[in-house]
Order: sequence, then structure tokens, then C-alpha cells
Amino acid sequence: MTYTIQKIAEIINANSRIVTNEIIDQIIYDSRKITVPKTSLFFALHTNRKNGHDFINEVYERGVRNFVIDENFNTSTFTDCNFLIVKNTLDSLQQLVANHRKQFKLPTIGITGSNGKTIVKEWLNQLLQTNYNIVRSPRSYNSQIGVPISVWQINKDHNLGIFEAGISTINEMEKLERIIQPTIGILTNIGTAHDDGFINSTEKVIEKLKLFNNVDTLIFNSDNGIVTKLISENITANLLTWGKSDHAQLKIIKQNISTSSTTINAIFKNENIDVTIPFTDEASINNACTCWVTLLFLNISQQNIQHYFKQLHSVEMRMQLLPISNNCVLLNDSYSNDSSSFYIALNYLISNAANNKKTIIVSDFSESVKQNSDLYKKFIEQIGDKKVTKIICIGNTHFLFKEAYEKLNIECYFYNTTESFLTATTTHAFKNEYILLKGSRVFNFEKIAKWLQQKTHQTVMEINLTALIYNLKEYQKHLLPTTKTMAMVKAFSYGSGSVEIAKTLQYYKVDYLGVAYADEGIELRNAGISLPILVLNVDEENFDSLIEFNLEPEIYSFNIYHSFHTYLLTQGIQNFPVHIKFNTGMNRLGFEVDDALNIGNLLVKNKSMHVQSVLSHLVASDTENLDSYTLQQFKIFDDICNKLFNCLNYKFIKHIANSASIFRHPNSQYDMVRLGIGLYGVDTTKNLSLQTVSTLKTTIAQIRTVKKTETIGYNKQGILIRDSKIATVRLGYADGLNRSLSNQVGSMFLHGKLAPIVGNICMDMAMIDITDIDEAKENDVVEIFGKNISVEQVAKWSNTIAYETLSTISQRVRRIYFEE
Repeated sequence: MTYTIQKIAEIINANSRIVTNEIIDQIIYDSRKITVPKTSLFFALHTNRKNGHDFINEVYERGVRNFVIDENFNTSTFTDCNFLIVKNTLDSLQQLVANHRKQFKLPTIGITGSNGKTIVKEWLNQLLQTNYNIVRSPRSYNSQIGVPISVWQINKDHNLGIFEAGISTINEMEKLERIIQPTIGILTNIGTAHDDGFINSTEKVIEKLKLFNNVDTLIFNSDNGIVTKLISENITANLLTWGKSDHAQLKIIKQNISTSSTTINAIFKNENIDVTIPFTDEASINNACTCWVTLLFLNISQQNIQHYFKQLHSVEMRMQLLPISNNCVLLNDSYSNDSSSFYIALNYLISNAANNKKTIIVSDFSESVKQNSDLYKKFIEQIGDKKVTKIICIGNTHFLFKEAYEKLNIECYFYNTTESFLTATTTHAFKNEYILLKGSRVFNFEKIAKWLQQKTHQTVMEINLTALIYNLKEYQKHLLPTTKTMAMVKAFSYGSGSVEIAKTLQYYKVDYLGVAYADEGIELRNAGISLPILVLNVDEENFDSLIEFNLEPEIYSFNIYHSFHTYLLTQGIQNFPVHIKFNTGMNRLGFEVDDALNIGNLLVKNKSMHVQSVLSHLVASDTENLDSYTLQQFKIFDDICNKLFNCLNYKFIKHIANSASIFRHPNSQYDMVRLGIGLYGVDTTKNLSLQTVSTLKTTIAQIRTVKKTETIGYNKQGILIRDSKIATVRLGYADGLNRSLSNQVGSMFLHGKLAPIVGNICMDMAMIDITDIDEAKENDVVEIFGKNISVEQVAKWSNTIAYETLSTISQRVRRIYFEE
């Protein structure tokens, strides 16, 4: 369904300046996610740290000519644009989509809860796609912004909607209810997630229940007595329940769990029925029961239900970024391919690939071609606009549009099946390119993913980019809106991989990047990173590179200053951006306090350099009993900055705060903070709720039984106290496993238990005692650090710090990046 810009102005009660009455079918709020600029309407939204009005110029440059604004923005220079002026852009976005939703009478499932929302939504889509043409939230788009973006997708061809709604505090759910307008409600598990925004759990449940104010039927697990009581007091809808208690309408009798599946037996309307699901964990069983009772409510036959449930597959909640052979990178999103999730993946490809070649391997879309032929035409248009280098289409439907593809003047290949593609080509066909793999489940694109991936040794470091950004935002909550953020990506981003981390941080618009050496900055520039980059350690050999790659050096001594000044003179360069480092107590690098006037006068006199920032380094910002020393450093830094400003007579950025200081010394923010180890999930202050970014994993190569009388490993150091079962894992000190963890100093995590390291750690292998872990088998995954064993704990065992543990993981360990 499309709208004219004039009609939208009427719906949201906007004061408008309309030049041409354009047709609108796309809503955007993120300058990085523009797909069809001509028919897009940009809402300039406010978030905690960003103001959408600041990006109007960028959005305009990318071709958008329709805007909704709520500030006194100067529109006079945008003579060819339509502007709708409202009191609040987010309210207007929600108002527009609520009006759009009212145009359709389709049954709509609204899902909320603490856990399981996205899984239930995706499983219902899998289970019902044969019977319905479904519109649903892409990924976990369940926020005040995500819900309207999701609901805007509804068109006349859909006959079922499935949307999830998430809240973080009171007075949010009623807005989402007006947008989704659910007719069927599902309440998933209620847990402790997002408790911080509420007085207590009762307040949270009551707020979530507001999604169901106008539903006809509410589906939930009635085993939680408190939740059931609150529902009976607040909801007037028909209640359809499942659970183990006698009053549940779908009463669960028993669960038979085998190695890889679970059969659930239940009574419904006095009949014994059962389903088998290919999962054994409790969360999956609970989510399956929620889906089961929903299908029964929708009158899906039990015979079909049994068939559908056997075909259930896990929901891949993350998009992986994997280095593969021939200098290629694989973006693996191979478990679904509806149009909405495709455009999310396409934008991810564009933002990561930068100037590299871009290849798409795509299956037919899950939507019906008869009902959505325009979908393929739009898709082809997008491929052309995004300057994709090569497209490989798999499925019969793409053939129908072969002529349109070929007009793009790019490499196009067509295959009926995944098997025919794999038979016809080799991995050597892909070189120096980013490859997006996007396929509907029935096409089994996981075969392509496995085929493309390197066959290297099985030790990997998983990097959770979603957690990285969560940590960034967690720190930014403690910053003033005007405080800039420099993200430190030195030392291979603390072991996480510089390029991929930097691309993610650039996408989320940090202000500066910090590296240790020019080589690190060059690597980032070659990968398409355009952010300002501070180089902390420079020498004369790097001066050419600084200029060529637009890297900004830290000037920390008169020797470096004079050398760089002389170089700039020979190049005829003036006002090159630099950062002046002062020593306020670290006694490592930096000008002394008494040097401030001298260096200031030289800078003014010579004019070869322009001071971008003045910085210093804190000694003990995370140590409470040294706070007086830290405060003294701030005082010294203030004095230095004042002296230098008086010399230069222009403003510069001031920064001294590191990760710990952001929280513990909020007055130390100045103009910018340097976020380092905290970004990667290590909170040295123990005051923030950070997420784990890096998980180091390996696998078991061999298991053997060893008698008590024998020993393990080199120098017979592995002494046993009993007959033991020993697993050899594919990880050693050459991979960065600290040898001090040998002989039961450290442990690894396997099947919910700690397995002590026995014997001396070898170069490429280590041995662990798994005597008490009966279910362990060869090729099982073992965690060295991650969510189950923190990197801080491993560092403590090693008698070192988390910085060292992370940064010394060998680069031969393959990094796998993903977004959840």
C-alpha cells in the first residue's frame, strides 16, 4: 500500500512544505539503511545520543527528498524537498503506522514476555507458512521504533500478522498496542530480563499485559500462579492455557527426551495428543508448547501439526561474518529469506564490504511470487542501486525475471537448486570479495556455508558485535550528549580483530578510533574506514604513511615534534592535525607539565600542525584508594589545557578519561572519552552490566582412559589421583593459551562443568580431565573463556590481567563475527 506525501501530512497533522506530491512506500529513520530513496520518507528521530536532524544532509545526499522533522530546522537550502513539521517525530511515526494498520482486517498475533518472543514468532512463521501468507517482525524489531517499522510492511496480500513487542519501562506498551492492534495475544516466559525499568516484577507484568487490552484470545502458560492471577484481574479476553496443572486446557502429561528430540504428550479437549520436536532443552520445549496450543486454536489439524513440528529448525538469531578462503568474507544469514530480512542483510553487506567486491547468493523469497511479483522487481532494482558485483540466484522463481537481471550489466548466474549450484562451481570462483548468503530454509543453504568456509583447525574466537555495541551504549548512558567517544582498537582490538570491530564502530558513529601504531591505521584505511584515527606511537619511519593515509599522530616529546615539523616543511604542509600528549603522573610518554608554554609557542610560531586534541593518561582510575591521586591528575590536566589554550587561542578536544573513569569519575569526561577494555566486556570497576564480546572455543580431538599409575604430557607433570578419562583439545600456547594454566591451575568448560587442565600445555594442544563428565565425546565444543568462564577468571588463574589474556590470543585463531 502506498501513500502520497500529502495524505501522510493529513494523517499525522503536520504543517507541511510540499513541493511535489510524491508517492511514499518506504519509512526510514537511519541514514545508513536507505534502499529506495525516491519513495522513502525519513523521520528525524531523537535517541539518547543522536538527533536525526543532524543527518538530514547525509540522507539528502543519498537521494531522499521527503522528511518529517520536529525542530526549527533550516529547510531553505533544500528547495526540492518535502518537509512535514510535527511536534514529535516518534509520535508521528507511530500515529502514521497505527492508521496504516487500521486499513487491514487480518488476524494478528501480538507476542510479549521476558524471553522467547523472537523464537515463538519465528517458529509460528515456520509452522504456519503453508497455511497463511504471513507478515511479521524482522529479527527482533520489537521496540518503540522497531514495531512501527515492522507493521508498516502489511499489505493486501497478507492474511496473518505476527509481531513481537518489547518494553523497558512503564507507559510504553499502550503505544505498541495501538500500532499492532493484535486480535490474538501470546505471553511467553516471564523472567528477570528488563527488570531495571520497573519497581517490581508485578509492575512489569501488568505493563506487558497492556498489549492484550483488546485481543479476543490470550495464550499463555498457566503454571505461574502469580502471572495467572494478574491476567485474571487485568484481561477480559478468552484465555487459552497450557501447562502441567489440571486447569490448563492443553495439559502436558509427560516429556520423553532422547538424544536429539523430545516427544511431548498432552491432553486437549479430552483427547491424548503428542508432538515430537528436534530439541531437548527446556526453553525450546516451552516455546514449542506455546506454538502447539496456538496452532490448535487456529484449527490446524493434529496430523499436520505433528508433521510441521518434526520439521522445526533452530532460529539463527545472528548473522555471522566469517573469513573464508581466497581472501573472501562470508556474511552467513542462510536460514530465512523473506523480503524484510533480506534488506537488513543487504545493508549489513554494504556497510561491511565498503569498496570491496560484493556478491549475493540468494534463493527464491519465501513470499509467493503470484502475490508478490513486485517484490522481485524491487529486489532487482536494489541490486543495481547498491552496486553489487555479482549475483547468484537459486530457485525457479528467479528464472522468471532473468531478462531484468541481465539488464543490470553485472555477473548473473541462475540455478534451480542448491545441489546444481554446488555441482557446477568451485570455491576458486570467489576471490577478494564479500559474499552475502541469504536463503530460505528449504534450499539448505547451510550446505553452501560449509562448502565456502575454510577447513582450518577448529579453534575459534567468536566475537559478538551486538554485545560490543551494547557495551558502547552502556557507557554512553553515563556521558553527556556533547561528549565524544574515541574507541580504542589497538592491539588487534584487544584480540577481537581490528577491521571488523572498526567497521562496526564506524557504522554506529563513534567519533574517533585509537591505534597504537601507524600500521594498524593503514590496515583500517585500506579496509574503508573513514573515521579520524589517532596513532599513539609514531616515529620518523611512519611520517609518509601518516600523510598518505590521513592518520593523526600523538606528539609526546620535543624530539618527535621537531622531526615531524621538519618533515612537514619539506612537504609544504601546514596545519596537519595532531594530538598533544602530556604526562600527568603515568611517567610513560608525554610532555612534562612545565613544557606546556614552550610547545604551545612552537605550535603557534611554526603553524605546521593544528592541535586536534590534548590528552593525558590516568594511572589508577579504577582503584578507590588512589582516587586522590586521580583527582590530582585532573587538576594538573586542567592547568595544562588552560595554558595551552591561552597560547593557541583556539579550541581543541580535551580527553583523559578511560573506561573505568567514565563511570567512577564522571567529571573527567571533558570533551571526549577513550573507551578501551570496557568496550570488549571487561568492567574493571565491577559497577556496569556489560555483555561478553569474545568467546574462545575449541574442540576435543581425542578421548582416552589413563590409569592412575600413568602421567599426562611433557616431563610427566600431569599426575593423576585416580583412573581418569582425559580429553586432548585442539588449543595450545601457540594459540595464546597461557602455559601457566597447566597442571590444574586452569580449567575449561564442557557440558555445564569445569574440566581441569592436566599436564603441561603443549604448543598446539592441551589435555583436560573429563572423568566426571559422562556425556563428553570427541569433537564436542569446549569453552576456554566466554559466558561460562569469564576472561577475568582466566586472567586471574594466569596471574595476569584480562588485557593480556585477550590481546595475546594468536591471530592464527580464526575470528568469527556475528550480530544477534
